[in-house]
Amino acid sequence: MHRFISGALVVSGLLTLSPSLAVAQDGQPTRVRGTIASVEGNTLSVTSREGPVVRIAMVPAVGVRGVRSASAGDIKPGDYVGAATLPGEGGKAGALEVLIFPSAMKGANEGSFPWDLQPNSTMTNATVSNAVESVSGRELTLTYPTGSKQITLPPNVPVVTFAEATAADLKPGAPVFVPATKAADGSLSTAFVVVGNQGVVPPM
Repeated sequence: MHRFISGALVVSGLLTLSPSLAVAQDGQPTRVRGTIASVEGNTLSVTSREGPVVRIAMVPAVGVRGVRSASAGDIKPGDYVGAATLPGEGGKAGALEVLIFPSAMKGANEGSFPWDLQPNSTMTNATVSNAVESVSGRELTLTYPTGSKQITLPPNVPVVTFAEATAADLKPGAPVFVPATKAADGSLSTAFVVVGNQGVVPPM
């Protein structure tokens, strides 16, 4: 996600999501969440969650991924995940969503950094070093080079992984998460779009 992305996405934090999708860009990382209003050529118009329609220029051969549902029980030690969290009690953070990365993306944008899913939220891209069940839900220990974080996954927390998608899935009405870059003139561009093509809204 631009520290991601997806996290974005997430996650990260998720668009060095894949080396093949990485694009060197200068500008301010901006994440757009909403539904597609229209697609005209390389311009993606999104009705953002904040209300206004925003226009985003997509690079040629833009990377597109879908998301499909997974479950907290699918997460096991050794997995690489992106987890958006809020501060919790007892030093444990509460998960807002979790993205299980494909194994080929392990290490992508590893670390923990501020996120804008909700106020005061954080995105952590890290390896699961421990996973246990507790009264409050599944608990994970996420480890990354500069530290670790304990998080609790409450019941019904969105857990997803990537699914196949193409530019043909970018249709009006489809929910999207777009990690974009804002240029000095305010224009937005992106190399990657996460689209809800499996009946799942991208939760990043």
